[in-house]
Amino acid sequence: MERCKTAKGEATVARYDFDDDLAAAAREGTPGFRVYRPDGVSVVLGRGSRPELELCETECGADGVPIRRRPGGGCAVVLDPGNVIVAAAIPQDGLPRIRELFASFTAWMLRGLRRIGLDRVGTVDVSDLVVGDRKVGGASIYRPQGAALYGVSLLVEPRLELMERYLKHPPREPSYRRGRRHADFVGRLADEPGGWSSARLAAALAEVLVPPPA
Repeated sequence: MERCKTAKGEATVARYDFDDDLAAAAREGTPGFRVYRPDGVSVVLGRGSRPELELCETECGADGVPIRRRPGGGCAVVLDPGNVIVAAAIPQDGLPRIRELFASFTAWMLRGLRRIGLDRVGTVDVSDLVVGDRKVGGASIYRPQGAALYGVSLLVEPRLELMERYLKHPPREPSYRRGRRHADFVGRLADEPGGWSSARLAAALAEVLVPPPA
């Protein structure tokens, strides 16, 4: 069991396993997806994240925030009920280049967003979803044998103050971030036309999305 040092001593780092069943089904040949909102606040590390470099460990420990590690890459994120998570998995024989997988999944996600009227969302560096120069979605991919699992966190009504409290400035960043702190870099889909809440956006996407092409 992985452990992480916090202000209250060592904390358990649990595996982020909410979408393992999608990957298992994809390995058996069935693509699928789900849309959901986190039921509380947590910090999720990327596969290679180092807590001491990416987390404000004192604050995480003081607040007792759960810490998990996802199997996909990328830096640490804060999840809260103002996010909408979209996870999708496809059967995958062989190992296509990661950028090709990201491009395919991102195009699928953008089609879904445009079906509900979020036309201003674009992409940077294949995986990030943006409105202008603000990030509104971060994604990762995990490739277990026989499948590819994509997960994206859509920032609808994120609690930006928790990002500032729990996350250090990331050890690596895309060029378009330009050193901005979390609150100046992240956008909100709730500010887009349509008056979106996280609950309403999750329900709308669940209606219009179809399983991604394998």
